[in-house]
Amino acid sequence: MNEFVLQMKNIVKSFYGNNVLKNVNFNLERGHVHAIVGGNGAGKSTLMKILTGVYKKDSGEILVDGKKVEFSGYSGATSVGIRMIFQELSVVPTLTVVENIYLNHEERKGFFNDDKGMREGAKKLLARLGIDVPVNEKIANLSVGYCQLIEIAKALSEKVKILVMDEPTSSLSDTEVTRLFNIVRTLKSEGVSIVYISHRMNEILEISDEVTVLRDGEHIITDEAKNLTIAGIINHMLGDTERNAFEYHERRKIQNPGVMIDVNELCVDNLITDVSFHVNEGEIVGLAGLMGSGRTEILESLFGIRKIRKGKITIQGKPVEIKNTHNAIRSGIALVPEDRRREGLVLIHTLKNNLLLALFDKVKKSRLFIDSAKIKKISEESIADLNIKTGSIDTLISNLSGGNQQKVVIAKWLKNDPKLLLLDEPTAGIDIGAKGEIIKIIENYAVSGKSVIVVSSEISELVAMCDRIVVLVNGKKAKELTRNEINNQGVIQHAIQG
Repeated sequence: MNEFVLQMKNIVKSFYGNNVLKNVNFNLERGHVHAIVGGNGAGKSTLMKILTGVYKKDSGEILVDGKKVEFSGYSGATSVGIRMIFQELSVVPTLTVVENIYLNHEERKGFFNDDKGMREGAKKLLARLGIDVPVNEKIANLSVGYCQLIEIAKALSEKVKILVMDEPTSSLSDTEVTRLFNIVRTLKSEGVSIVYISHRMNEILEISDEVTVLRDGEHIITDEAKNLTIAGIINHMLGDTERNAFEYHERRKIQNPGVMIDVNELCVDNLITDVSFHVNEGEIVGLAGLMGSGRTEILESLFGIRKIRKGKITIQGKPVEIKNTHNAIRSGIALVPEDRRREGLVLIHTLKNNLLLALFDKVKKSRLFIDSAKIKKISEESIADLNIKTGSIDTLISNLSGGNQQKVVIAKWLKNDPKLLLLDEPTAGIDIGAKGEIIKIIENYAVSGKSVIVVSSEISELVAMCDRIVVLVNGKKAKELTRNEINNQGVIQHAIQG
């Protein structure tokens, strides 16, 4: 039997004249976990979407169990046991957990769906994964982290030979990551072959047998994980690009800064209790905590998405009442949400039209017409200012890499010139190079005298950019760390444990 369950040979793929994959080769051994890593737009997800039939390759060949295959769609790939857990989440919010797990392969009992059988099957599958969620719960009521776990359950609900995981832990807590790794090891022992895409180097070295590095659409290196180090992988990923993006750099501070926002005794639903903090002009303040600590809920309440049950908020000394997003925007607040693809972008629209979503008042000529020349100018300025890699302003946003999509979400708000920028996991699911660029964008924004509140599960990012960090534990403010106290990750890691 062929030692490789999968061979991808000389794969080439272009989008709008942009060569994304350049004769890439990739081999997956039977029962192994093989990680693929690389910079922003390196081609990792594109290669796997070709494998799963989502994209069609321009040239090259794919062999499964030594036999050449051609897939005209995702169903063709699943028919031979290839499944993919997509980074962008494919769960349907209006359906229940069990309906999502069995979507498009419902179990039948005679002429009808076997609802009872599927409920029992879903319960067993969730129990196997350690997911404590009612199978009849609507997906819309679940957090992003739980949605990711349901994606995994959905992929495992059918017989799997090759399982592709694209950033499976980007929204998971440490406990959930441990649970996922246990499942990965179980699947591996059962002979399932796994392709693992992640930007988290420690995860890659812990869970993988082999690692392949791609850069700018080309294969750079494949080696056994035991032979590699985090520093070595990063060097292969970045080449000669800047490597010190995660060091804190002293910024030029404004003279005699005032208080931009003062939050007093904030209570939100039953999640946040009497949280108070402030952010000065030109300051970056981080919210740190474990999943469920209330970080996202605070940002959403300040942007009018969640109802504030109690508390007082002032912006530059003036009391404000934030009942909805319109109140927040009028008060000079902008939010870059945790899930850019579901909440920050319209994937079927172009880059230009996504920028337009937050800028309509700036580009309209009248109640019925918009200024096309102004839209073009603003779009091109945003591309240049944030170094967005795209063929044109009319490129579909879904065809951009994750890092460039995130830059578009940030750009549409920066062009509105907000006083306070709220960022929820601004670098989730993007590569190290793009993370460094986004951190620089945030720092430059603060230098202009504006203010930032940032939530990130990557402690190194908070250390790199924050002037102060508010630590949250179970919906309460547990501690506040000054710049002098946050020169290393260990201090924050200890604080968030409560």
